[in-house]
Amino acid sequence: MPGTGPLGPAGAPVPPAPAPPSGVDLARVALRAAKEQARARGDAAAQRKQARRGGLRSGARADGRDPMALGAAINRLITERGWETPAAVGGVMGRWPQIVGDDLAKHCVPQRYDEDERVLTVQCDSTAWATQLRLLAPQLVARLNEDLGHGTVRLIKVLGPGGPARRFGPLRAPGSTGPGDTYG
Repeated sequence: MPGTGPLGPAGAPVPPAPAPPSGVDLARVALRAAKEQARARGDAAAQRKQARRGGLRSGARADGRDPMALGAAINRLITERGWETPAAVGGVMGRWPQIVGDDLAKHCVPQRYDEDERVLTVQCDSTAWATQLRLLAPQLVARLNEDLGHGTVRLIKVLGPGGPARRFGPLRAPGSTGPGDTYG
């Protein structure tokens, strides 16, 4: 096989190796690398400057009008208004099945929390589940206080199932409040 170049292991001709970059190509490669390094240094410097300034700002100096992340704004509002305990109890109401278990959570639902009295009111769908919750109330209060902080919940008030609205007789006069509205 005269006139052919070197052969590879399979007998196929091997293409010639690319020539090393010449002067102009070397300059382009060096310029591209320098631009990428400068851009990276500039981005890092801008991030450091923004972090030093405290993030985005609305004017020349930082003040309360500057934009902030939504989570930070909500946490600031909760702290300013003194809503830490109600927010924590609200979180417990959202995690009720994980705290009390799925069986109890299917039949007992937290209704409200009285912050002054530190009483959590829970409504059950049957008297049997209300009795069960009354028996478990001390352990549940301990578990809630462990999660929320000592003394957050002092008592669990258990409500049984609510009955239907009571009506006094089949016929009612419009605007009537029942049989007692005719007595002085």
